Amino acid sequence: MIKVGPAGSGGLGNLKGVVRVAALGLDCMEVEFTYGVRMSLEAAGKVGALAQEKKIILSVHAPYYINLASEDREKYEASCQRILDSCQRAHAMGARNVVFHAGFYQKKTAEQTYRMIKDAIVDLQKTIVRKKWRTRLCPEITGKPSQFGSLEELLRLKQETGCGITVDFAHLFARQQGKIDYNRILAKLPKNFHAHFSGIQYGDKGERRHINTTQKFFEPLAVQLVRRNPDVTIINESPRPYEDAVMMKKMLQALQAKRRG
Repeated sequence: MIKVGPAGSGGLGNLKGVVRVAALGLDCMEVEFTYGVRMSLEAAGKVGALAQEKKIILSVHAPYYINLASEDREKYEASCQRILDSCQRAHAMGARNVVFHAGFYQKKTAEQTYRMIKDAIVDLQKTIVRKKWRTRLCPEITGKPSQFGSLEELLRLKQETGCGITVDFAHLFARQQGKIDYNRILAKLPKNFHAHFSGIQYGDKGERRHINTTQKFFEPLAVQLVRRNPDVTIINESPRPYEDAVMMKKMLQALQAKRRG
């Protein structure tokens, strides 16, 4: 089943965001800890209870400043703590997937960076198991070639650690300079995965910024999603995530009806 929803609450606060998601007939919502985990466990529990009542699937985006490949021990440990704090809140609200940008190559080789991030994820997963949190680490495809997070790297991480992945199709579009074959990509992915999508502006170095999602930009992906029908939660990260998520859901429903028809 293809489930669609927005990133964040649109400034409403997470409780009102969940209500709005449900009222719009959307399926899911990503709780954003963009600049820090500033939600109490009590508040997380309330958001989770409301989401369960409204049948809205929650996910969590950990803070942006994370680098599991940092050679600075203090920065590495702070990155791990931000992820674990996000996982604790995710567990409290019943959110399974915890999204984060894993790290940067900097002066290291791709393989050295991969090994550092893999080791960090293995250690983080041990803590998650020990704490009995029902969360899944989902490192995200990143929008710049200077950042760790190609599709191939994340699929290898998934295979070798058992973590989840976040397939940001817009980031992949920017990372690959607009050269993208959604059919080929979906063939490589597991049946169940978490995803992001939006319009994207990019340059020589990859992603510049998220922009509004047009029907024309989404349609090539929508066609392939309907054809394969994976079990996916797809979060819109555009500047108008609610409106664009509604557009995406309507397009998917129209394509599904046409396919059945």
